[in-house]
Amino acid sequence: MISPGKGWSRVRISRLDDGRLGDRMDLVTVEEPLEIRVEYTLNGERQTSAVSVTMRTPGHDFELAAGFLYGEGLVRRPEDVAEISYCQTDEPQTYNIVVVKLRPGVPFDPEEISRNFYVSSSCGVCGKASLEAVEVRGCEQIPDEGMSLDPAILSGLPDKLRVEQGLFDRTGGIHAAGRFDESGELVSVREDVGRHNAVDKIVGEAFLAGGLPMRRTLLAVSGRSSFEIMQKALAAGIPVVVAVGAPSSLAVDLARNFNMSLLGFTRSEGFNVYAGAERIAG
Repeated sequence: MISPGKGWSRVRISRLDDGRLGDRMDLVTVEEPLEIRVEYTLNGERQTSAVSVTMRTPGHDFELAAGFLYGEGLVRRPEDVAEISYCQTDEPQTYNIVVVKLRPGVPFDPEEISRNFYVSSSCGVCGKASLEAVEVRGCEQIPDEGMSLDPAILSGLPDKLRVEQGLFDRTGGIHAAGRFDESGELVSVREDVGRHNAVDKIVGEAFLAGGLPMRRTLLAVSGRSSFEIMQKALAAGIPVVVAVGAPSSLAVDLARNFNMSLLGFTRSEGFNVYAGAERIAG
C-alpha cells in the first residue's frame, strides 16, 4: 500500500537495447483500490455503508470521494458533509478506505447508488435510457450565458494541461483533468490512472470549496471523452469539455441534449466541435 499522495513506485524491469537485455529500475503509476464509505443517520442511529470501490492513483482522495458522491447525486451541498477522513484502522488498507461523514438530518439512501449503477450499466443496451436517467437525477441543461471563446485559447489547453502533468513526466502512464477559466488560465489540475477519477477530483475540489456550479469553466481532459466524463461535467455545471482524443457517441448525445460544448482531437492547429459550436468565436 502506498501512503496518500505518492502516485508512483519503483519497479525492477528488463529492457532490450541494441538487441541486449539488461536490468534497470523504472517508475510506474500506482493503481490501488479506494473504497468510499458514507456514515449517515437513519432512524436516529449512525450507520455506515460502502457505496463504491474504484481503482485510482493515491492523492486527493477526499476530493475524489466528494466529487464521486456529488456526481451520483448522493450529496448536494458542502454543508451536508461534516468530515472526510481515512478509516481509522491498523490494517494495511488504512489509506485505501475513505469515510464521508454526513451531518445528522442529511437524507441519504444507500440503495440510490445501486439504482444509479443499474441504469449506467444499461447504456450499452440502450443509450436513451442512460440519457433519461441523467434527467431523472436532476441534471438540467447548461444555460446560455453568452460565452464567446477564442479558438486559440481552446486549442492551447492540451499543451497547458500537459505541462502540469508531473506524474506523467515520471511514469508516462497517467491521465489528467484540468480546470481552466475563460481566458485559458489554469485553476487546478489533477492526475489519476482513471480519467473519470481525475474529473471527480476536480469536481470534488470545487464542491468542498462551495464553488459549484462551475458555469464559466473549461474542462480539459487527456484521452477520449466518454459518457461518464460528460455526465460528471454536466452535474458540476461545466459548459465546455475539451478532449485530446475522440468522444463516444453517447458523450456527443449527452452534450447535445444538455447544451454543452464538446471538443475532440484538440491540437494546436485545430479541433473538432461535436456540440455547442455557438460558444466558439469566429
